[in-house]
Amino acid sequence: MRSPRYAPAGLLLEYAGRRVAIDGGAGPLQGLDAWLVTDEQAELMARLRRLARPSGLTPKVDEFSADDLTIEPRKVVHTSHPAFGYVIRVPQGQVVWAPEFLRFPRWAAGAELMFAEAAAFSRPILFARGVGGHASALSVCRTARKLKVKRLVLAHVGRPTIRALDSGWHPEFGEPGEDGAVYLLMQGGRTVKRAA
Repeated sequence: MRSPRYAPAGLLLEYAGRRVAIDGGAGPLQGLDAWLVTDEQAELMARLRRLARPSGLTPKVDEFSADDLTIEPRKVVHTSHPAFGYVIRVPQGQVVWAPEFLRFPRWAAGAELMFAEAAAFSRPILFARGVGGHASALSVCRTARKLKVKRLVLAHVGRPTIRALDSGWHPEFGEPGEDGAVYLLMQGGRTVKRAA
């Protein structure tokens, strides 16, 4: 939320005339069918509720389906209360949104595209009393490759990872996300990135 460089991590999914927001908080969105969140107790929730109010939506952990689009919440280990990521399925393949976790979610294996945790860089950030934390970007990149994620985008980029990027670090697998970037999932699971 308080990144010196990035807007709050969020995804706007557009598919077959449907628009679903997941997390976010950078500004009001129009024409949404749903607004999903990964953590109903997150510090951004009050802001998200205000942003969603004009559209009559309530941001919440939920599933969404329409035609051949399915979005399902899946548990992640992150904090002392329930937290989630999402599996997004369309005929072109599977996308995973999991911007915050301490342990890499095994249910993300084989995804064509995964947006993942990168708040920490070389070692995890652990919360007090062992209630959770953030996995390191280095371990996320290694595990995603091992579990055959085809394309990895680091979406929750924290200060330690920003410092590493500024020092010239480039992930061996994966890439840092960019505010406003557009990712297209093509037939056969190929992904294409273009500027917004």
